[in-house]
Amino acid sequence: MATPLLDVQHLSVTFGGPTPAVDDVSFQIAAGETLGLVGESGSGKSVTAFSILRLLQVPGRIIGGRVIFEGRDLLALSEGEMREVRGAGISLIFQEPMTALNPVMRVGDQIAEALLVHRKATRAEARDRAIELLDAVKIPDAGRRIRDYPHQLSGGMRQRVMIAIALACRPRLVIADEPTTALDVTIQAQVLELLRELKGRYNLAILLITHDFGVIAEMADRVAVMFKGRFVEEGAVRDVLRNPRDEYTRNLLAAVPGAR
Repeated sequence: MATPLLDVQHLSVTFGGPTPAVDDVSFQIAAGETLGLVGESGSGKSVTAFSILRLLQVPGRIIGGRVIFEGRDLLALSEGEMREVRGAGISLIFQEPMTALNPVMRVGDQIAEALLVHRKATRAEARDRAIELLDAVKIPDAGRRIRDYPHQLSGGMRQRVMIAIALACRPRLVIADEPTTALDVTIQAQVLELLRELKGRYNLAILLITHDFGVIAEMADRVAVMFKGRFVEEGAVRDVLRNPRDEYTRNLLAAVPGAR
């Protein structure tokens, strides 16, 4: 790999227990690449993602490693500098939009807020940009929908709003944390197809976190398999699907009919 967009080196995280929640994890993501991070609940996937953005909840803390993004170690930045990175350089799509979206704020204003915080648009420009973004994520009648509150939208539409917010400042890396878990199968397929289309349009790099190897097979270029805070296997998706080396990986694949 040429100089990676993101280079995570020997990351370790603890919540105060006897064993780390993330234990000496290293990986890289190139510009425009999708890395799938797969494992069961509690394996450390989301903790890894939140560590990259330094959004760990107390008592979680990073106890070792480096997170190099565009040549800068994010773990060495001030909190003010990190706020500039979040949203503008690296954005996050949460798995449950009803808890991530502000229930008393119109969705258009929530998209506009992301632009205003990072000084990417004036207030008047931000409204027009919010409409463009809702249109980009295929929400019909975007000019009217910007006035809706989250509860007025379906689950699939709320997730599309989350994607619009994540893309508002044109980040180079998007972390998608179980972005389709709360959706039914049909809507899940539509959201994944949307992510794939937007990746191509904006040359996004994506860290796709999931427990579902079927999603990885469909979306990712490379995959890292996580178990009890450590990577047990990493490689091109095709190679891992065809010839998994680790027993844990084989067990995950066994739950996906036709994945191999």
